[in-house]
Amino acid sequence: MKTFKFLPLMLLFIVASCDSVRVYSDYDKSANFAQYKTFAFMKSGIDKVEISELDKKRILNAIDQQLQSKGLTKSENPDLLVNIFTKSREEISVNQFNSGWGYGWGWGWNPYMYGGQTTVSTSTEGTLYIDLIDAKKKELIWQGEGTGTLSKNMDRKDEIVNNIVSQILAQYPPTLPKK
Repeated sequence: MKTFKFLPLMLLFIVASCDSVRVYSDYDKSANFAQYKTFAFMKSGIDKVEISELDKKRILNAIDQQLQSKGLTKSENPDLLVNIFTKSREEISVNQFNSGWGYGWGWGWNPYMYGGQTTVSTSTEGTLYIDLIDAKKKELIWQGEGTGTLSKNMDRKDEIVNNIVSQILAQYPPTLPKK
């Protein structure tokens, strides 16, 4: 009976972990982030990204919204160029759930053992990189990275992309250590 009380908690943890995004950022410590007020997308780099045009549009719209919410504006003569690239990999999970009681596994047929199930599932884990480049110097000044599980559910795609982008850009501008 204790197993059944624990099962809903475990399922909740598994479902919650599926929506989690791992983020990381790195930046040029010599950059003066306060000077960057405008941005534009780097079309030549974004055109090379091998994802659907619809997904590119979702990502770029989410980046646009996040940067504007931070006070930056789009410009034909930008301070920052924004580039993206992506990676993905297929993950295969094999889960075994054995419930029951008895003497153990090595004893042959055991009338005191019961229950057991193996499930195999696949998912796609995607990583989105957002590069911010100093437009004058043509140097990378900040890079954010977010990794999470992707969904083919059309109803959730916008939500997932917005979540990943907002978590990545939450780390921009970096909090510089006090001198």
